[in-house]
Amino acid sequence: MTDDIDMTALEAGAAPAGFDPVRLLLDALAAIGTIWTFGLMLLICADVLGRSFLNAPITGVAEIAAHSVVGIVFLQIGATIRNRRMTRADFLIERIVRVSPTLGRGIELVFMLVGAACMAFIAQAAWDPMWNSIALSEYFGVQGLFTIPTWPFRGLIVLGGAAGALAYLALIVAALRGKHG
Repeated sequence: MTDDIDMTALEAGAAPAGFDPVRLLLDALAAIGTIWTFGLMLLICADVLGRSFLNAPITGVAEIAAHSVVGIVFLQIGATIRNRRMTRADFLIERIVRVSPTLGRGIELVFMLVGAACMAFIAQAAWDPMWNSIALSEYFGVQGLFTIPTWPFRGLIVLGGAAGALAYLALIVAALRGKHG
């Protein structure tokens, strides 16, 4: 099995990148999402153990988990985009690049521009609902049993949309400079 691994390629790796504040910001948001995922996992395990062995479930776990998934996704989407991990038709783009590199780069730029626009639209669409949820003291859960404000989760959608747009814009700049990103 070790014969199948090209160790020189692994050791060479990517060239060390200089200071990139955009990558640092996006990676920090993704790290927060990862820590949140770990905490959510611990909460769910504690709830399962409490339900199964102590007949004492933790109140609000379902609501927290449902909203946490959205928060985690939007915290990690910028790094996903910046690291070129968004779902796309690579097989098609690679074939086009082989036939016409210029057309392939053009398609890549269009993909990134559309992605930046979509992420900016998501952030913009969540902006007013976030402020409305603050003004109206909106919450989710069951009043008297478990409630949590909705605005932080809406804020994460705004933040994630803006981070995603920023990530696509950084990729566009890198592509125009002739770098891979």
